[in-house]
Amino acid sequence: IMGQNIGTCITALISSAGTNKNAKRAAAVHLLFNIIGTAFCLSLYMILSSLFPLSILNSPASLFGIALCHSVFNVLCTVIMLPLSNLLEKLVTKLVPDSRRFDKDRSCTKLDERLLAAPPVALEQCSAVACEMAEISVEAIREAVKAFGGFSPELARSVRTKEEKTDRFEDILGTYLVKLSAMRISAEGNKEAAKLLKIIGDFERIADHAVNLLEAAEETENKKLQFTPAALAELKVLSSAVEKISELALKSFVTNDIEAALSVEPLEEVIDGLKEEIRSRHINRLQQGECSIAAGFVLSDMLTDLERVSDHCSNIALCIIDIAHNNMNMHRSEREMHRNSREFDRRFEEYSRIYSL
Repeated sequence: IMGQNIGTCITALISSAGTNKNAKRAAAVHLLFNIIGTAFCLSLYMILSSLFPLSILNSPASLFGIALCHSVFNVLCTVIMLPLSNLLEKLVTKLVPDSRRFDKDRSCTKLDERLLAAPPVALEQCSAVACEMAEISVEAIREAVKAFGGFSPELARSVRTKEEKTDRFEDILGTYLVKLSAMRISAEGNKEAAKLLKIIGDFERIADHAVNLLEAAEETENKKLQFTPAALAELKVLSSAVEKISELALKSFVTNDIEAALSVEPLEEVIDGLKEEIRSRHINRLQQGECSIAAGFVLSDMLTDLERVSDHCSNIALCIIDIAHNNMNMHRSEREMHRNSREFDRRFEEYSRIYSL
């Protein structure tokens, strides 16, 4: 009876493989409870049998007797272990320690290996995790832009933490999606998995550019670089446009909003134009001696990173549009958007007015 109680714990231990920390700890508590209880009961049995002859040993085992012994064993174990619950908790915490990686990324624990047996459910979980990754990435951009106007060590840590988190999300989610793609899933499921694989790469790169922008803000702070009021005003316009396009890309992905996706490409072209115009104006200021060369290098890096963010947002939006039109060819969908020139031009003109220098 005591042996089979320990044996039943093995199935729980096997089931806990690939699950989160709490599931592993629950399985470990189950095993420890029965091992400690068995050790105590066996010790008690050995002591009693050596002191007194136990007549029960000479009687044949009945179903009622087995059930009674089993119940007595479990009740006795509970009575013994209840006062020691805090000690048991400390012991299992040492056996299954906290994992920094998974404590920080609790959402990734949704990607249970066992869900691969049910691809639609696994895909839904992947989508939920990807949406959280996207939100973290866009928040990193917002904070990086904010750092340029008011740098602080706390803001720097926050941006870097978010970038590290998106790296881990992409690694875990990408691996899981590859495994999922190898399963027997529907054509729609395959399409969704392919979309997620494409898009998480773009969101991860957006977070990388957020760190690059943060480093530019750090360099400006550390070297006490000065920008002209005109340059600061121009950067503010471009940064606002990039924040807007990242929000549109996020909305188009999280809510599958085609209207938001269609607004991304016109704004991306506006951002391209802003970048070139700001660069041209900066060169003029350099020639007139209004701006330092050191500040110019930082400004050039920032312009490149902001423009790259808009490029990745464009990739995300085009992917959403491709899926909606059952087409995974981004270049073709971009051409089709340009063919619909009236709507494209209307959006382009609207954003050109909003984000004018």
